[in-house]
Amino acid sequence: MPNMKQDNSMRKIRVEKVVINIGLGEAGERLERAKKLLEVLTGKKVVTTIARKRTTFGTGKGRPLGVCVTLRGKDADDFIKRAHEAIDGKLKPTVFDKQGNFSFGVKEHIGLPGVKYDPEIGIWGMDVCVRLERRGYRVSKKSNPHKVGKKHRITPDEAREWTIKNLGFKVESQ
Repeated sequence: MPNMKQDNSMRKIRVEKVVINIGLGEAGERLERAKKLLEVLTGKKVVTTIARKRTTFGTGKGRPLGVCVTLRGKDADDFIKRAHEAIDGKLKPTVFDKQGNFSFGVKEHIGLPGVKYDPEIGIWGMDVCVRLERRGYRVSKKSNPHKVGKKHRITPDEAREWTIKNLGFKVESQ
């Protein structure tokens, strides 16, 4: 008898989005160079992140702190493959959260395949956050939201297995 969990298309895990973030903590020329870098890497519109409240580090509310871009669909898959090569395909087991999403850092953007050093931009590190979902998750985003059932949520173990199988990452043992 076939396993119902494998045959059910609603149980299949997929990448919803990939968010690439470069945090700077300040505005100015560095912010513009980071913005230019993300535009070159992704070809998408870059958003400037701002402080929501005053921080203990002296950054006032409403000041720019960094830049980020969100990728979906084929663009997200392509960027994950490039980032996979930049970090040698290895992830720590602690990068997975309770919802099955995972994040990792790329130390230098020139480690991405096909990227050359540009002296006008410099060398930047970035955070890559990957959000995983199953079909049916959109019920939690509607104007009259409903909860996603406990059995339908993605566990960290499921996310780890899916990442190894579908994306080719190696997850180091604890």
